[in-house]
Amino acid sequence: MNQRRTFIQQATAVAGSLALGMGLGLRAQGARAQAKTVKVGVLHSLSGTMAISETVLKDIALMTFDEINAKGGVMGMRIEPVVVDPASNWPLFAERARQLITQDKVAAVFGCWTSVSRKSVLPVFEELNSLLFYPVQYEGEEISRNVFYTGAAPNQQAIPAVEYLMSKEGGAAKRWVLLGTDYVYPRTTNRILRAFLRSKGVADKDIDERYTPFGHNDYQTIVAGIRKFAAGGKTAVVSTINGDSNVPFYRELGNQGVRATEVPVVAFSVGEEELRGVDTKPLVGHLAAWNYFMSLKNPANAEFTKKWAAYAKAKNIAGHRDRPLTNDPMEATYIGINMWKQAVEKAKSTDVDKVRAAMAGQTFTAPSGIVSKMDEKNHHLHKAVFIGEVRADGQFNVVWQTKGPIKAQPWSPFIPGNDKKKDEPALMAEKKK
Repeated sequence: MNQRRTFIQQATAVAGSLALGMGLGLRAQGARAQAKTVKVGVLHSLSGTMAISETVLKDIALMTFDEINAKGGVMGMRIEPVVVDPASNWPLFAERARQLITQDKVAAVFGCWTSVSRKSVLPVFEELNSLLFYPVQYEGEEISRNVFYTGAAPNQQAIPAVEYLMSKEGGAAKRWVLLGTDYVYPRTTNRILRAFLRSKGVADKDIDERYTPFGHNDYQTIVAGIRKFAAGGKTAVVSTINGDSNVPFYRELGNQGVRATEVPVVAFSVGEEELRGVDTKPLVGHLAAWNYFMSLKNPANAEFTKKWAAYAKAKNIAGHRDRPLTNDPMEATYIGINMWKQAVEKAKSTDVDKVRAAMAGQTFTAPSGIVSKMDEKNHHLHKAVFIGEVRADGQFNVVWQTKGPIKAQPWSPFIPGNDKKKDEPALMAEKKK
């Protein structure tokens, strides 16, 4: 009897040990599965003149990664972001991009705002065959097999905005001030706009083109010059000013009483975030052209803004904890990250070549309420266009919009010779070889 009891006790102990061992093994296996990660890069200026615009793109990227991780990650892998600060220093963007790709071994990079920063990193991404998701409107005149452009091309922002201002509904402007920061995006955009205006019969004497350096903060003389130029006929201002220079520019418009009813200003790089530090009451009626506004009413945007508000509060994000704002480049960042996730899962791999192929035709219901599609060939999103008027609370009322998404034209038809360029980066890459 004692022998039987001893045997049973020993058997039970062995079984318990086996069960414990199996349990520990399963837990260890589960832990190892959860420990699998995929690194991605976040390349945005968190200091310097562009921090006013770019810092929040880092934050929305981190929110999106957290959201994806909470739902099981990408193919069961947890996204591990690697955040670097190129500090509004354009050569430093290239150094940080190389670091992310070669040292941190990221699967993709989400970042850049200015075109000069994108131009700085482009050779790095092409040399190392990595992927950049670029979330800001830009001047076009570029296609790369290593970049997906989730912001607008000129025909999805600049051209529709000028057409609106030329229309009776938009004020029937006859004279134009093209005012921008002195770098590639404003200069190329204005080259396209000048050619477009000429095609509409606008004479060169009715186009005043001006540039200021990054970080410029004294707009008194420039705004006075705009007022003087506007005395010659119905005038509109097209602003491609970037970064923190927008704050003194808009303050000076208010100081000198430049009203939208007299000289409307349409901006391509001013959204809800840039207006945060400005008294917007004198600016009511001035315009911005984007592919998203926070004020859009639809279920997708209601969910997006709610998630951002909760995240900003939980993370105590400066400026957003008590007044959470969303804007167009934030939406484009959100779209790009989600499309990358979808492409990885379609490709069943984070391999660059496989993900690039899987990105073609990807769709995503954007916070704008529009189903955005990545073009099958040109690496640009099909996007709807919205023109909004500044409200006293710093938000925008939409006054015009396209009926649906429009296909991007990376090569503007207003630039001579562009009709001979291919709308497909893979073909261009082959020619380079």
